[in-house]
Order: sequence, then C-alpha cells, then structure tokens
Amino acid sequence: MDQAQDRVFVRRALEAAIRIGIIALLGAWCFEIVRPFVVPVVWGIIIAVAVFPAYLPIERALGGRRAMAAIVATLVMLAVLLVPTVMLAGTLVDGAEHVAGKLIDGSLSVPPPPPGVADWPLIGEPLEAFWKLASNDLARALQQIRPQLASGGRILLSTTADAGIGLLQFMLAIVIAGVLMAHAHDGDEVAHAFAQRLAGDRGPELAELGQATVRGVARGILGVALIQSLLAGLGFLAVGLPGAGLLAVLCLLLAIVQIGPGLVLIGAAIYVFSTAPTLIAVVFAVWCAFVALIDNVLKPILLGRGAKVPMVVVFIGAIGGFLATGIIGLFVGSVVLSLGYTLLCAWLKDTPPIAKDA
Repeated sequence: MDQAQDRVFVRRALEAAIRIGIIALLGAWCFEIVRPFVVPVVWGIIIAVAVFPAYLPIERALGGRRAMAAIVATLVMLAVLLVPTVMLAGTLVDGAEHVAGKLIDGSLSVPPPPPGVADWPLIGEPLEAFWKLASNDLARALQQIRPQLASGGRILLSTTADAGIGLLQFMLAIVIAGVLMAHAHDGDEVAHAFAQRLAGDRGPELAELGQATVRGVARGILGVALIQSLLAGLGFLAVGLPGAGLLAVLCLLLAIVQIGPGLVLIGAAIYVFSTAPTLIAVVFAVWCAFVALIDNVLKPILLGRGAKVPMVVVFIGAIGGFLATGIIGLFVGSVVLSLGYTLLCAWLKDTPPIAKDA
C-alpha cells in the first residue's frame, strides 16, 4: 500500500514538474519574442500617461472621437520629435560639408590662442602649445592626434547608430502611446485591476501614485531638460556658434542626467568672448547664465506636482538606463526608477509597526 502511494506521489510530482517546466519554457519563449518591443512599449506607456492630460482637450474639441484625437496627438508628437531632428541633421551635414570643403582646398584655419591660456591650471601650457601649432600648421597638429581622432570617429559612428535606433524606437513608442490614449478607459481599468491583484485594496491608490510620479518626473525632469536645451540652442543659433544643434543635444543629455548644461554653456561663452564683439559676448553670457539657472525655478514648480524624487535616483536611473538600453535609456531609466522608488517608499511607509514584547 505504501509503495502504491509512493508511486502515485512520484507520478503526480513528475507531472507537476513537467507542467511547470513547459509553462516556464513557454513564458521564456514569449518573452524572447517580445523582448525587442519591451522598451518601446514601456516608453509608450510613459508617454501616454504623461501626455494624457493634454490629449483630453483635443478629444473634447473633436466631439469625443477618441480615434481621431489620438491620431492628431500622435502626429503632433511625431512632428515635435522629427522637426528638430531633421534640423539637427541638416546642421550637422552642412557643418561637415563646410569643414570638409575647407580641408580639401586648404583654406581651413585656426585662430591663435587668446592671451592667458597658458595660465590655466593643469592644461594651460600643453593646450596653448597645441593651439599655436594648429594655428600655424593644422595638418601637423591633426597628425599628432591621429589615434585620438580615429578612436573618436569610431565612438561617434557607434553613438550615431545607437541614436538612430533610439529614434526609431521613440517613433514606435509615440505610435504605441497614441493607441493607448485611444483606449485610455480600457487601459485604466486594466491598470487598476492589475494593481488591485498585486496590492489588494491599496492597488488603486498605488496606480494613481504611479501616474502622478510618471507625470511629475516627465514634467520636472524631461520637460525642464527640453526647455533648457531649446533655449540654449536658440542662443547658439543667435551668435552663429558652430555645431549649434549638436551642442543643444549635448545640453539636453546633460540636463536629463542632472549634471546640467553649465559645462557646455561655459565653453560656448568662452568661445564667443574670443571670437565675437564684447557686447554680443556679454549678452550671450547673460543668456547662458539664465538658461543654466532656470531649472532652479522650473523644477520645484513642475516636479512638485507629482511625487518628489531625490535627484540621485533620477541620476542613477538615467545613467543605468543609458548603459542598459542606449540613448533612449536616458529617458526611460529616470522615469522607471523614480516610479519604483516612489512605490517602494509608499509600501515601506504603510508597513505596520513591529509589536514589542511586554
């Protein structure tokens, strides 16, 4: 009798193990199939949640036609993404053609270094020596840094490829966001039901908290970064700074990771002081100071509307997201980690106190 029961137990355990293994294999297979779409879908959800308050007036203006409102919102977002991208690409191509043409005909020249460069700490003397060499014999100066130029070129090509892939993912995410906004009511019910299954009665509250966090971070981090980079780019174009579009993108990336565009703005101001009239340089320096400090006013206003997140969380999320998924990870990482941090804090705050022994 015992042997028969043991055989039944072993058979049932084996059947359960096989079923679990098949389900796990099926789940892993499904994930492998959809893995290329995970980042665009997550980013699409973030965009849909962040943009939905602006989508509602469009829906009301179109008489409640959700599909048409979603199409309009999607086209507007694609235009906001693609128009600056095309302008940036055009600026880079024109600049490259201009430099290449001057290199070919030998008319490219470097102005001599301004007085006082040698007095800069650490890098002053070697920088002045190389700058003088470049102003007198550019070909020889480029020959000296040929290995660095080759390495920089490879990094630039790799970064350009990653940026192109990121742009395509971002466009796909915007389309996904449009579809989600068109079915916002159903999506809200699914999100609340899923949250309730995970957290019980607190599920709807945590779902609302997640929405507030996404919108707060999107406005306070990404929104402020976009405003700063746009204002910086306008200043660069106004003074005719070479590579203005590329410098504006660099300002955007530095603002997202919470370093701030100050480094780029200081370098641009130094360049303008050495090449432009004093009045223009002073006005540009004041504009750069305004752009660098404007986040101190905008962030408390915009970020404070959602959950407050420490800057170190945003920084770690942006850098970690960049290392994990490339350029688009700068945007996704900060939002996702901020959401996770906020939900974790809410969960810890709700933990009941440990009863002490009498």
